[in-house]
Amino acid sequence: MRLFMGKREVVAAAPRRNGPVLRGYLYTLGGLAAVATGLAFFGIIGIVLSVFFALFIAVGLDPTVRLLQRRGLRRGTALATVILFIVAVFIVVVWVGIPILIDQIGDLVVGIPQQVDELKAQGWFDTADDSSNGLLGTFLSWLAEQLSDPEVWAAIAGGAVGLGLTVASAISSAFFIFILVIYFMATYDAMKDAAYRLVAASHRDQVERYAERILQNVGRGLNGMVILATINSIFSFLLLFLVGVPAAFLLGVSAFFFSLIPLIGTVLSTCVMTIVAFLYDPLAAVIVLLAMLIYMQIESYIFTPKVMSKAVAVPGVVVFISATAGGALFGLAGALVAIPVSAGVILILREVVMPRKARQ
Repeated sequence: MRLFMGKREVVAAAPRRNGPVLRGYLYTLGGLAAVATGLAFFGIIGIVLSVFFALFIAVGLDPTVRLLQRRGLRRGTALATVILFIVAVFIVVVWVGIPILIDQIGDLVVGIPQQVDELKAQGWFDTADDSSNGLLGTFLSWLAEQLSDPEVWAAIAGGAVGLGLTVASAISSAFFIFILVIYFMATYDAMKDAAYRLVAASHRDQVERYAERILQNVGRGLNGMVILATINSIFSFLLLFLVGVPAAFLLGVSAFFFSLIPLIGTVLSTCVMTIVAFLYDPLAAVIVLLAMLIYMQIESYIFTPKVMSKAVAVPGVVVFISATAGGALFGLAGALVAIPVSAGVILILREVVMPRKARQ
């Protein structure tokens, strides 16, 4: 607005739309909206993780479906075969496996403190305890105390499974994931096509090509991890059963989940099995330790190269960092998902980013 007063021109300042008060007000509203969104997301984090985990399971099962297709089955028949197998495994786990696990956990909680007392009463224990400056006796007493504490078992169950502290919540969450896996497998190709249509047509072919390779690599990696963990679990169960260690089924199932942890999973399961076997029979502990050391060599040089030969190789340090970060954020599910994601990132860097940099 201009005002004329004789020869002098006075300019009246117009109201500023971007003043500090208005900006502060908008920033405050944005911050409150961000906090509200974060709280809402935190409230459904369990559902989000279940969906994400189910999607990765579906991606991991897709190579099996395509393998059955290559053997002559139609996709619908291959999907039905895999789904029926999953249903059978789920029923066996719920109706057979869980009661056995609960019974064997109870037996361990009650039996290990008694075994520790019997072990301390044996003649050789005092000599071994003196040789270790009392460390052996202290460790066994601490172990008995920890295994007798229900809160310890609740914490172990919550951290390892990540689906709740009770069996009921674990079953309900597993059932939810199970339904999602079936849905994702049945609509796998349709979901991919819908996702690809969101990409610009000029880049769609390239994105689809690399996305398919990443998904195949993720599926092969997950398949390989589960196969190796299953072999480890079966071998551990048979070994413990043959040497007469109680709770062999529980320790075999635990070995499956331990083996899913890259690099150190088999080592951890071997330590747990050896300690439990030592409490019942020191000779059995020696047999278990030697057998597992031999198995680790066979797994490293025979099983792993054959099973993981088609998956993108991930450097050991990347595996360790990814598994640690994923486990710290989302527990066991995060550790499992982090490795295939790292393999996909390495594939993009190797075949997209590095060639593009080389051409510049």
